[in-house]
Amino acid sequence: MTDERMGDGLWSALDALPRKGGVVFRHYGLNDADRRQLFMQVARVARRRGLVLILAGPVRLGRGAVGRHGRSPHRSPGLRTWPAHNAREVIAGIRMGADAIFISPVFPTSSHPGGRSLGARGAARLAQLGTFKAIAMGGLDATRFAAVKQAGFYGWAAIDAWTKQMRQATDGRKKDDII
Repeated sequence: MTDERMGDGLWSALDALPRKGGVVFRHYGLNDADRRQLFMQVARVARRRGLVLILAGPVRLGRGAVGRHGRSPHRSPGLRTWPAHNAREVIAGIRMGADAIFISPVFPTSSHPGGRSLGARGAARLAQLGTFKAIAMGGLDATRFAAVKQAGFYGWAAIDAWTKQMRQATDGRKKDDII
């Protein structure tokens, strides 16, 4: 998930993602022109690195995305990802034919300070509501994902984990020690 808080760490995060990894481009706080320009830059990196790029939000920003993220009732061509925070939203995503559903927040996250999290068990119950690719999100890193993966999660997503890892990488550690 991209976010304005990433700053220039966005580029390091994109470089650290494994080939065929996914990027959901958000950056909702930018005006349309700046968001479009950044999206096109991210699309070039995604294409070069073999990353799956999904566009969030209602505004079309150009070519490069292979799908859409959000709760739109309209089906767009390509992959469709859906955000869900409870059973009702997971079921809605299943009914709308989502290819993957982001279940969040699994753990406390700075994206929603003081917000209530699902916990590993609550997130696992949501991941098991149907046959779909469940993506764990919220307060995750590779270690925490390993603890919830067996509950039926296909993968995990993050914002802060990437920015934290990139800060650590620039503090003198090798990137390979972190990722």
